[in-house]
Amino acid sequence: MDMSRYRSLFFSEAREHLAAMGRLLVALEDDSADGETLDALFRQAHSLKGMAASMGFERTAELAHYLEDLLDGSRRGQNLSPQAVDRLLAGVDLLGELVADLEAQRPERDLGTFLDADQHQAAPVAVAPVAPVAPVAPPAADARAAPMREWQVELELAAATPAPAARLLLIYNHLAGLGRILDSTPGAEDLKAGRGGLSLQARLLSEREGPDLEELLRRQGHLAALRVERPRPRKAAPTRPQPEEQPRTVRVRTELLDQFINLAGEMITSRHRLQAAHRGRDWRNLRDGIDGMARLVTDLHHQVLKVRMMPLGSVTGHLPRLVRDLARRNGKEVSFAIQGEDLELDRAIIEKLADPLLHMLRNAVDHGIEKRGRIELRASREKDMALIEVIDDGRGMDPDALRSKAVSAGLLSEAQARSLRDAEALLLVCRPGFSTAATVTDISGRGVGMDVVKTVVESLGGSLEITSRPGAGTRLALRLPLSVAIIQVLLVECDGCLLGIPLTRVLRLLNLTRREILTSGRRLVTPLDEEMLPLLSLRKILQRPAAALAKTIPVVVCEVQGRRVGLVVDTLCGQRQVFVKALDFPLNQLVGVAGASILGDGRLLFIVDPQLLLQEHHRPATHPAGVSS
Repeated sequence: MDMSRYRSLFFSEAREHLAAMGRLLVALEDDSADGETLDALFRQAHSLKGMAASMGFERTAELAHYLEDLLDGSRRGQNLSPQAVDRLLAGVDLLGELVADLEAQRPERDLGTFLDADQHQAAPVAVAPVAPVAPVAPPAADARAAPMREWQVELELAAATPAPAARLLLIYNHLAGLGRILDSTPGAEDLKAGRGGLSLQARLLSEREGPDLEELLRRQGHLAALRVERPRPRKAAPTRPQPEEQPRTVRVRTELLDQFINLAGEMITSRHRLQAAHRGRDWRNLRDGIDGMARLVTDLHHQVLKVRMMPLGSVTGHLPRLVRDLARRNGKEVSFAIQGEDLELDRAIIEKLADPLLHMLRNAVDHGIEKRGRIELRASREKDMALIEVIDDGRGMDPDALRSKAVSAGLLSEAQARSLRDAEALLLVCRPGFSTAATVTDISGRGVGMDVVKTVVESLGGSLEITSRPGAGTRLALRLPLSVAIIQVLLVECDGCLLGIPLTRVLRLLNLTRREILTSGRRLVTPLDEEMLPLLSLRKILQRPAAALAKTIPVVVCEVQGRRVGLVVDTLCGQRQVFVKALDFPLNQLVGVAGASILGDGRLLFIVDPQLLLQEHHRPATHPAGVSS
């Protein structure tokens, strides 16, 4: 049977099992008496073993079986010590490396070093034998010196054997004492349940020779046939000149597929209705048909978006393990909790969130928590945005210290530093290389990685907010759109060009009269909510000719680096839902352009991101870009 078609599915599910195993192990370390968690962990290892064995990935199956044995000892009442958890986590890591080998179409790496570790130290969790094992002949020489070899064992009980299932179970347990059973037919669970007939086939990894194994098995009696031989070499997989790129897959709920079929059927019906109305010049039916088709397209859009949505939990499964390891390396006690893992976001956003989450947690453990503390990862929906927060109760950050550090590093003048609000001063940690730590560790430093967080979040059309007080902890908040493919944009005109601004970037719209525009130094501002809103000309930013001021001036209020600014445009042209396409080189080098879309009349619409566009032009205290007058 050609199993290659299932490789992508195997890798997808294997990663889920590995992430779950890491998370459950960390939870089990906190409460080793939690039987439900232990059972769930055992099921994960068992499932992974079965999947790997079905695909013919022998070493992966063997290692998963080994971890099952360790866990089985705990299920039998033995304590799971911290050393045992370390051993299991190391095994999970090695499983991940094996899966990576397979995904890269490399041979599975050797397990000898890992498995031999138990022979040089006391086993962290004694693996209880499944059943009493018959006495076996002592090894002829140093056991560790004998190589492990795979054997194919096939046996059949005599027809008159009483209780054949129980006899096969005894033989199975005897085999388990002679080496490591890679797989068997029937399996152990079937034998324990009394199923299995009269025959047993097993693949055994053992240090013993074939005749030795035969002799020991024949002592069990009631055998009508027995064969122990080396397994036949498997047919080599066809070599490929270059590794083939595995197609990316996504699992879709069957009810969603049913809805797609229903929508497709309704659209076909609607198409025939439109064609008939057009042929008959029945304008009323034609108009109604177009309205109906628009509703179907909207429904289809929502269903397709659901397919692209993934739960945040798909990238947070390994985070408890990450925090646990970082805390232990730093000699700290850190409790970690995640809320809102079921929040769904576009898969394009989910795939890019892994690094920002990693850097935020590293900084929280390394610099936020002092000796012991708590870190929380919270995810929730805030209108049409996703809010993801990393909160620690550690030492916090001092905005004044950040200002001083920026001045001493030559990044800001003293006047510039004084003009920064606290929220802006805290964002200084996102400057590459900026750190208030005396030494930057190999794990993190404020600014080592936070620049990555800010860059990734802004590239996704989101924003980063930092709030912190000395001694009161730190809160990092990411606001991200739920989807990046189809978005709502505000249409604006600038020097005859139509541009789109994502609605998630728009705080509010203003229509100012000339009297409402004031001057503050070299800047033009307008009073708004008890503060002066700086006004920036989109024409000036885009280096277009200035235009005479009209009676009313349309302004788009956006937020840039935590401060509101007013973007002056020529005309507000409404809003529209558009499909955003990424730009290729050289258009992708345009500063502030997040993509493009094609309008219904064929015009090209550039999507501009004010956050990216203005950060190159907006310098609050030193480089004002006033509105053209």
